Amino acid sequence: MKVARRITFLFLVTLFACAPHGPEEKAEKIFKEGKNHLLVMHPTVQNLERLVFLAESGVFPLPDHYRIVGVYHEDANYDYSRSADFILQEEHGNMALFGLGEPISEKDLFMGNQLTKSFGELFDQSDGVFFLGGPDIPPATYGEPFNLLTVVADPFRHYLELSFLFHLLGGSQDTTFISLLANDPDYMVLGICLGMQTMNVASGGSLIQDIPTEVYNAFTVEEVLAMDPDKQHRNYHSYYRLDPAVTTASFHSIHTGTESHMATIAGGPDLKPVVLSSHHQAISDMGMGYRATAWSEDGKIIEAIEHKSYPNVIGIQFHPEVPTLYDPDHKITFRPGETATHSFLELYPGPKGEDFHRTFWVHVAAMLP
Repeated sequence: MKVARRITFLFLVTLFACAPHGPEEKAEKIFKEGKNHLLVMHPTVQNLERLVFLAESGVFPLPDHYRIVGVYHEDANYDYSRSADFILQEEHGNMALFGLGEPISEKDLFMGNQLTKSFGELFDQSDGVFFLGGPDIPPATYGEPFNLLTVVADPFRHYLELSFLFHLLGGSQDTTFISLLANDPDYMVLGICLGMQTMNVASGGSLIQDIPTEVYNAFTVEEVLAMDPDKQHRNYHSYYRLDPAVTTASFHSIHTGTESHMATIAGGPDLKPVVLSSHHQAISDMGMGYRATAWSEDGKIIEAIEHKSYPNVIGIQFHPEVPTLYDPDHKITFRPGETATHSFLELYPGPKGEDFHRTFWVHVAAMLP
């Protein structure tokens, strides 16, 4: 068993541009002796920029001895050479990219497959992993027909992340499978938005494919905008495309359960912080091993989950990683043509939102050994 860690935090950063040498040599070049390693999945330039901002601003007090390793699949749609250029140009010496090229498909996600050895090596070399936001998961991976409102833009990204999470945590697809965390239950795992949904699907759960139509019986933008703001999980004013300054995100309150990471971060279950939300899908049936720990104001949308066996595995449906949440000069435009006058910090100061977001990242950093 590896050295015990205080929390399971799934933060997978894929930052290594593949070179023409074998996987053993690649690993030797990327995973440095004497360093702790934090994985980040889908290391796009935007995701790397956000991580750099959070760390350099002190919002996410990542210890200096950590090396960030971004992980991706070579068949994914994103051009990760852009991420390699970002790392070189910005001289981020404590970052690297690691590309995986073994074949993966829907039929072999939730079992031992050609990526199993690589998953084990990544796990052994790291202390935690982040799974970040993005587009919709292919519904066939959770046994559902393809809803017309579901948009799948990068299937191989999903295949990689779903299979890695299954290897990490196991799932109802094969209850005899021995998960990696069974040998190191203190490993850290964090899923943000899509990341939380991927955690759920990888363990055998399913998703609501469209919140407005399936949960609230709303079929037009106008119907959604007429609803209570706490029922709107993205900003549908942006659909009109009349004003590029209009944010695509909405802001709504959540409430947390007792005896959970979310309750600790919020300062207690009675507080209801406001979070940034930008999604149209959500957890339906819960995957094996999880419990819900935060919900939307009306209780219909799960906003956070934690693992019942591995207490350091957490997933959240909202976005605390967005830099503008911490920028007092960034004024938010919610409707076309309006004059933006307030930042998030001005709209939701202290316990209304700011304290929760800052405490979240301090809490996450404290999970690392």
